[in-house]
Amino acid sequence: MKGIILAGGSGTRLYPITLAVSKQLIPVGDKPMIYYPLSVLMLAGVREILIIATPADLPQFRRLLGDGSHLGLEIDYAEQAHPGGLAEAFIIGADHIGSDSVALVLGDNIFHGHRFSDVLAENAGEVDGCVLFGYAVHDPHRYGVGETDAEGRLLSVEEKPARPKSNRAITGLYFYDNEVINIAKNIAPSPRGELEISEVNQVYVERGKARLIDLGRGFAWLDTGTPESLHEATQYVSTLEHRQGIRIACVEEVALRMGFIDAEACHARGERIAKSDYGRYVMAIAREFVG
Repeated sequence: MKGIILAGGSGTRLYPITLAVSKQLIPVGDKPMIYYPLSVLMLAGVREILIIATPADLPQFRRLLGDGSHLGLEIDYAEQAHPGGLAEAFIIGADHIGSDSVALVLGDNIFHGHRFSDVLAENAGEVDGCVLFGYAVHDPHRYGVGETDAEGRLLSVEEKPARPKSNRAITGLYFYDNEVINIAKNIAPSPRGELEISEVNQVYVERGKARLIDLGRGFAWLDTGTPESLHEATQYVSTLEHRQGIRIACVEEVALRMGFIDAEACHARGERIAKSDYGRYVMAIAREFVG
C-alpha cells in the first residue's frame, strides 16, 4: 500500500495565521500538525508516502521531512496548484500509487485511540474496494455521513444531509484499491469545480465494495481547520501527553516501534534536537528500547 497526505489549500478559516505558513505546519502540542497524519500512515505499515501541497508550501515540507530516510520512509512531493478536490489527489499521485492500493489521509486530521494501530493493520492489507472510517458525532448534518448494514457494508453516503440516516461521520482517512485512480479520472467536477471524494465513495457503494469501520467510543478524531478546533486539539494532545508521559504522533518513536529504524538511528534523531523536551523524549525512548 502507498500513502498520500493531502496538505494543500490555503487554510482561509485560520487567517491570519495561515497567511505566512501552511496550516499543516502549525504546531499541535509540541510538533507540526503533519506529524499526526504521517504517524497514521506509518502505523498502517505504509513506508512510501507522497505529500501533496501548494507550490509555495512544498519547500517547507521538504525542509521538515526531507526524503524520509531518517524515518525509514520514502517521501516524495507533488504540487496541487489550485484546490481541485480531495479526489484529485489520486490523479496527481497516479504514478506514485502505480499498481498498488492507497491510503489517503488529510493533513489536518488527528486520530488517537486504543488499538488504533491494530485497526489500521487489520484493514491495510488486501484492500478490495474501499475502506472508510466512521466516527459518531452529535451533529451529523455537518459531515459526510455513512449508512451501513449489520456487517459494516456501506449502503449510502450523503454529504451534509438535512435528515441524516446515521450519526457516523466519515473521517479524513480512506483506504482504496487501485481502481480509485480510474474512478477519480472519470467523475465529473462538482458545481464548485472540484473532484469530490464523496463521488468516488458513491461509485464503490454502487458496486457493493465499500465498508465503514466504526472507530468506536473513547476514540478521538479531531479536525484542526478552525481556531476553535485547533485549540481543542492542542488541549487534548497536551493534557494526555502531560498525564501519561508519552508523545502522541512522535514519528521517531513510531518508526522505531514499527521496525523502520533501529534504536541507534532513533537516538541520533533525538540528539539533533536535544535542547527540546521532544528531542530528549526521543533519546529516552531509544535507550528504553535497547535496555
